[in-house]
Amino acid sequence: MPEAPIPQKVAHKAMITIVVMMATIMQVLDTTIANVALPHMQGSLSATQDQITWVLTSYIVASAIMTLPTGWLAGRYGRKKILMVSIAGFTLASALSGQASSIGEMVAFRLMQGMFGAALVPISQAVLLDINPKEKHGSAMAIWGVGIMIGPILGPTLGGYLSEFYNWRWVFYINLPVGILSLLGVSAFLSETKKQDRPFDMFGFFTLSLTIGMIQMTLDRGQQTDWFESMEIIIYCGVGIGMFWMFLVHSRYAVHPFLSPQMFRDRNYVTALFFIFFVGIILLATLALLPPFMQNLMGYPVLDVGLLMAPRGVGTMVAMMIVGKTSGKVDPRPLIMLGLGLTAFSLWEMSQFTTFVPESWIIRSGVMQGLGLGFIFVPLSTIAFATLGAQYRTEAAGLFSLVRNIGSSIGVSVVVTLLGQSIQTNHSYLAENITPFNMGLAQKFQQQAMGKGAAALQMLNGEINRQAATIGYINDFSLMMWIIIVTMPMVFLLRNPHHVKEEELPAMMAD
Repeated sequence: MPEAPIPQKVAHKAMITIVVMMATIMQVLDTTIANVALPHMQGSLSATQDQITWVLTSYIVASAIMTLPTGWLAGRYGRKKILMVSIAGFTLASALSGQASSIGEMVAFRLMQGMFGAALVPISQAVLLDINPKEKHGSAMAIWGVGIMIGPILGPTLGGYLSEFYNWRWVFYINLPVGILSLLGVSAFLSETKKQDRPFDMFGFFTLSLTIGMIQMTLDRGQQTDWFESMEIIIYCGVGIGMFWMFLVHSRYAVHPFLSPQMFRDRNYVTALFFIFFVGIILLATLALLPPFMQNLMGYPVLDVGLLMAPRGVGTMVAMMIVGKTSGKVDPRPLIMLGLGLTAFSLWEMSQFTTFVPESWIIRSGVMQGLGLGFIFVPLSTIAFATLGAQYRTEAAGLFSLVRNIGSSIGVSVVVTLLGQSIQTNHSYLAENITPFNMGLAQKFQQQAMGKGAAALQMLNGEINRQAATIGYINDFSLMMWIIIVTMPMVFLLRNPHHVKEEELPAMMAD
């Protein structure tokens, strides 16, 4: 397979960057913006609790599966054409989701939204790499990273604001002007890429898609069905393991496997895949824990929670600007190690939280974690593709995004499950130490309940729940801190791309 040409001079580079990033932010924002609107949707669509969760599950599963063939589709039909179809389909699906009048319609339109939106992130990453020379790849990934990292942070805040002051349907309608402008811009400024005649491995796509689908279904449904106590989850896991085994065996002997094996000969790319998996865990797991901690235990309203979360995004943008300026001048590995250290330290600070933690602590730990993730994400995205052949960029970017999303799904499922178990365990432990002989405690709650024994017990149980939940959150933050610490030695597996000789680039080999 010939190497895709990298243009030295690209017309309208700034406009191309703007329009592809508009599409990227639109898609990433939609992964979290609908979460806070679910209670409003449930009442409006007359859906049960189990039914309304499919609004999220359908989108996640469809997006994960359709990320896989992005590289083949872009090579077969052209990157510009696939990008335009994806933007148009995603925008139309957003409009239909806003118009949905039943839970069946909503799930179908969200499925459609996930299918069309899957290609937006990997193609935008490949486009930014292609329109910039190699020495500018760090700056390009800094711009791309801002969209990827800011979207999940702003999503819950924007979704809460729109649902509270307007209507939950505006969570989807907000995509329409962005999608239309992005579509017009891509049509006007982006050039089409050279097409490649590569056979499509249907069996490989089918088995890997089922594997990814079963992973997502297990993670999304496990908490509701009590994990392996449910036959549903056992079936998902059994099918997923079987399909993945068939995919591996088929890929070993296929003439044209679904995923190009040359990509996995690049040590930097493979190591970066492991790294981005753990980054995905920390990114969305933290965002899944902090808002309910501040709302349910500290009593903050949703808008104040959004304001307190905003400095995290500021920290990310500052780090990305710094990395963008130093790109091509310094070894990216120390920056990744610095980012891991900052992220671990911020999680340690969060593990010291109480229900009376000052706002300054929340802001400080958020800024520090934002800085850390920024120092990790951009150098990692740059080093992953630095020694990889340009002809594999779209396919590799799709897999890179998929692994990050799987890490995020696993991270959220694990911390939420452990939080529930920890609350139950700590509630029992704390309740054991409260007896009628603790006169000071009994007197306090009797006074607060104005002498009513039943009210005092109810208040006491509520406080026990509150403290048990606080311990659960602290345990989750500590777990994520140790995940980062254990990940740190993997930095030494990365090679400095500035010192790699051309003849050592395994991914540059022809098929």
